[in-house]
Amino acid sequence: MNIITLPLAEIKLPEKNVRIHTEKQIKEFSRSVKMFGQIRPIVIDENGIILAGVGLFETLKSMGKNEGNFYRVEGLSENQKKKLMIADNKIFGLGVDNLDVFNAFLDELQHDLDIPGYDEDILKSMVAAADEVSQRISDYGTVGADDIADMETARGKKEAAIASSANETNDGDSPAQPQAEGTSEVRRFVICPKCEEKIWL
Repeated sequence: MNIITLPLAEIKLPEKNVRIHTEKQIKEFSRSVKMFGQIRPIVIDENGIILAGVGLFETLKSMGKNEGNFYRVEGLSENQKKKLMIADNKIFGLGVDNLDVFNAFLDELQHDLDIPGYDEDILKSMVAAADEVSQRISDYGTVGADDIADMETARGKKEAAIASSANETNDGDSPAQPQAEGTSEVRRFVICPKCEEKIWL
């Protein structure tokens, strides 16, 4: 691919453009050019009319640039030029983000989340949410001091309720039923999924 540098003043916009470029998009284009430079050429025909890259061209002009990088395509019919313009805008939109890699990159970037095309605050909130989920997963199955105290309180209330019920039965007309020999109170427990210890309720 032969990339050439041309003055922006020599380049012409097409009479009609398939894509409408918003002010926000031009702003993000500008952020990208400032951060990385012009990373792809603007495609023009033999007459200097843009076939692909109008948004980038408008960005360079808005930034006060005098020159840009171009790739000239020659020998296309008018129909082929129209098809190129349509295809260029559509094909890039057919890709799908790999969210696993996207999230891994965000994690690797740590707090350096100034990325053109994205709102930095939203990316930070995404990373914070992911950290919170990871923390919750790592904490799953652990029992804190407050949880243990709550369980002990609940067990005490249960035992008091059982004792109170037994006393009410003994005070009534019906004699208390003797406890079967060799039986004891059945205590309930759960198994901690992290350490596999029994947690008595």
